[in-house]
Amino acid sequence: MSSNPNRKKSASPDQQRRMTSITRRMHWYMIRGKLFRFISGDFLLAVLLCIGWALDQEYSAFGAILPGCSRTLEGMKTAADPGADILYLVMNPEGKTILSVSCLVPMTAVGITVAVLLGLQLLGIFLSYFREDRAIRRILAPINEIALRADELSRFSFTEDKYQVIEDALEHINPGQDGPLSFGDTDLMGVEAAMNNLLLRTRDTIRQQNRFVNDASHELRTPIAVIQGYASMLDRWGKDDEKILEESIAAIRNEADHMNYLVEQLLFLARGDSGRTALNRQKVRTGDLMREIYEESLMIDENHRYRLQEGGESREVEIDPGLMKQAVRILIDNAAKYTPQGEEILLSFGVNEKGSPYLQVQDQGQGISESEVSHIFERFFRADEARTTAGTGLGLSIAKWIVDKHSGHFEVLTVKDLGTRIRIVL
Repeated sequence: MSSNPNRKKSASPDQQRRMTSITRRMHWYMIRGKLFRFISGDFLLAVLLCIGWALDQEYSAFGAILPGCSRTLEGMKTAADPGADILYLVMNPEGKTILSVSCLVPMTAVGITVAVLLGLQLLGIFLSYFREDRAIRRILAPINEIALRADELSRFSFTEDKYQVIEDALEHINPGQDGPLSFGDTDLMGVEAAMNNLLLRTRDTIRQQNRFVNDASHELRTPIAVIQGYASMLDRWGKDDEKILEESIAAIRNEADHMNYLVEQLLFLARGDSGRTALNRQKVRTGDLMREIYEESLMIDENHRYRLQEGGESREVEIDPGLMKQAVRILIDNAAKYTPQGEEILLSFGVNEKGSPYLQVQDQGQGISESEVSHIFERFFRADEARTTAGTGLGLSIAKWIVDKHSGHFEVLTVKDLGTRIRIVL
């Protein structure tokens, strides 16, 4: 094996000959197919031209194609030149010849035409030979590369020393720390690269899990601390002070509801990540779905003005209506949180310039800074301006999971202090 892992291994003479032989066989197979199609097509064309000429002669003579008549070709023989001409004969039911036309000249013309056409087709095959040869070699290149790698592996001596090098390197791996794995052996560069890729993905997964656990712990710590504080206050003064009792009960109930909502969101994401959330797909029109969500929004939220833009094209899509409604409701809840009371929240549907149907929610809130737009769908992420507003930071993550499962995507347009428009494209 070459000591330089980046240099592409060249094929041996035997492998080159095998590659050339395979290429020629494939090329000859293609040429045979073309010849069969060209010859059969040209023969059919010649037959159709001769039949067309014969019917035209009959129509010119009688003004119609005579039914019940028999037709045949007959060679006209003379003593000086036997078979000098070919006659097209039409005979009535009584056997009497009613039309006799020489067809040697038109048949010769048809033969010459078809021969010229076949010659041009053969010339085309010849001219395309080298181009097709390059194309076949290009198609076979990945297969040839696999064969070279397989041959390389078959000749590679994986000795006990190589196993020992890998084992020693693996003993010092720390998945939580950055830094590539190194065997220090050029023969193991391929194995080293594969293991470093696996190690990189493992470390990224561990970081995501640690961040998720830390964020979840942080979100749960606040309501737990509030409940503990009010429980302590109840223990000290709430037994005798009715005002403190009522305040503590209301606060504990609110924090318990918040914790319950947070746990439900965490369980939804956990079930989704484990593949236990199945989609119940149905055919639904986007306009009907948005009208239903609009009517529900009018009943749920009386602090904002909701408007449904009806001008868009309603398309039939195959989705889970319950989950998709949940995703749109998350967008509406966010819009309601950051839109001042009395302002308008616009719902719409339609088809974008690429012909894809979409569902859209537009608010008149504070907008999102450009640096934070790319992070809004991350779990527990909350923009700086949003931290003063109640929420868990999981809503948009759930909406993204739902949209991803429907093979859709989000389009976000936001302007600071003017509002945000989020579109679900299906």
